[in-house]
Amino acid sequence: MGTMEASSTCAFKPISGFGLQSRRLLPSKFDLRNQTPAFAGCYLRMKKRNNCLGISFGSTSMGKMEGSVRGLFGSSVKARSVRAQSSGGDVEDVAPAKIQVKSSGSVFPYVGVACLGAILFGYHLGVVNGALEYLSKDLGIAENPVLQGWVVSTLLAGATVGSFTGGSLADKFGRTKTFMLDAIPLTVGAFLCATAKSIEIMIIGRVLAGIGIGISSAIVPLYISEISPTEIRGTLGSVNQLFICIGILGALVAGLPLAGNPLWWRTMFGVAVIPSVLLAIGMAFSPESPRWLYQQGRTSDAEVSARRLYGKERVAEVMNDLDAGSQGSSEPEAGWLDLFSSRYFKVVSVGAALFLFQQLAGINAVVYYSTSVFRSAGITSDVAASALVGASNVFGTTVASSLMDKQGRKSLLLISFAGMAASMLLLSLSFTWKVLAPYSGTLAVLGTVLYVLSFSLGAGPVPALLLPEIFASRIRAKAVALSLGMHWISNFVIGLYFLSVVNKFGISTVYLGFASVCLLAVMYIAGNVVETKGRSLEEIERALSPAL
Repeated sequence: MGTMEASSTCAFKPISGFGLQSRRLLPSKFDLRNQTPAFAGCYLRMKKRNNCLGISFGSTSMGKMEGSVRGLFGSSVKARSVRAQSSGGDVEDVAPAKIQVKSSGSVFPYVGVACLGAILFGYHLGVVNGALEYLSKDLGIAENPVLQGWVVSTLLAGATVGSFTGGSLADKFGRTKTFMLDAIPLTVGAFLCATAKSIEIMIIGRVLAGIGIGISSAIVPLYISEISPTEIRGTLGSVNQLFICIGILGALVAGLPLAGNPLWWRTMFGVAVIPSVLLAIGMAFSPESPRWLYQQGRTSDAEVSARRLYGKERVAEVMNDLDAGSQGSSEPEAGWLDLFSSRYFKVVSVGAALFLFQQLAGINAVVYYSTSVFRSAGITSDVAASALVGASNVFGTTVASSLMDKQGRKSLLLISFAGMAASMLLLSLSFTWKVLAPYSGTLAVLGTVLYVLSFSLGAGPVPALLLPEIFASRIRAKAVALSLGMHWISNFVIGLYFLSVVNKFGISTVYLGFASVCLLAVMYIAGNVVETKGRSLEEIERALSPAL
């Protein structure tokens, strides 16, 4: 399922300008042909252990860049040439610098409303962990592990359906209306789970809640990416992951009264109704994405939306950016088959690859075994073990948010997967090397915490941020949905077969395999992911998606 990260609070600096800052996008040796991004995974245990979610979007493939990207605003923009060499040896292209104007608008309230969807995402993923034992007794399935498994896994099945549905809904009805529609399965699903008197009603509620979080997983990063100013888009995009982590930690805290009140599990599920309703109400007053409105030919509405988001001083700048991004094209919205065309397939495949790496890198395994690992070091409290993992995730995500627009997406991915590889190697050796036996418990805890921190720095938050950035506007919603669908499917399959693989090969060997996957991810990212910090979505689109 996804990732959770980080800690403390996030402070955002005021938006000093929506315009692009003059930055070098691509190193001269970068291969421009392949680029795209990806979401990570959270494994829900059927016992009383909580987990972390790893969300991602991440590597990009692209067609050969053609021509130069021109300055967007004529004489008001001083263009700087940025050279980037493709694999064919051609030197191409450009990063303009814009004069920044102080903004009287703010996107923060609307990003906050969208993040209610991220909180619900994390909460529904985590709430069953503590509640499963108690709801199983109440619904008469305490001796039926198969039905308990259905309570857990049907959420994932619903999320898979929702992730694919979210893209089409966002293209047809717009981003804000899709949020409001999404509140229906989220609210009804939470209500049914809280009031269920039979296992059938509980499963129906879980499926509906899953559909809701699947849609949220697609449209939250999409909406935030499309409304965020260029210079802080990375920071705001990674906040989505932070709130997913907060949702999971919220589910853990909500389960604390269970020991004294076995029926508290109903309240745990029912609480999710409140943010679901607030999401619908908040989106009713939130501006639609100017990019989606412009794509629909609703230019005047796009100007109104831009004024609310960025202030009247920025309207002309934003509209000029959208005009330049369209390049005079009147292409209709893409269909699903267009994602597999030669024009887009490379960049779409990168998104799917990042999600696969995220899941195959072992986040579920680390979360699943965290409690037993901590017990070997003398930490016997399940809550303490879960809280340490969750706090590490939240802390790492907070750090990643502050670095996203400074360090860049690609470098954080490389650092993240390299750190995960080293941590997995440490975990594997702590279980097998006899010379390390006296320190095995301490090393196992250290390896687990370092792994979660590394994951939360890049593999968790970057894919969900990067995917909406590298996909062209006409395929953005569907391509993000397709990549997230890959995430949910791989998450489900890994959750289904993970224990069988561990029983056959042993946890140490499996951890060694995860370390190998992380190293493969480093090599793939180095050769296929493009840096996007400091560039508007329209500039990225012109660079990565050749016009017809």
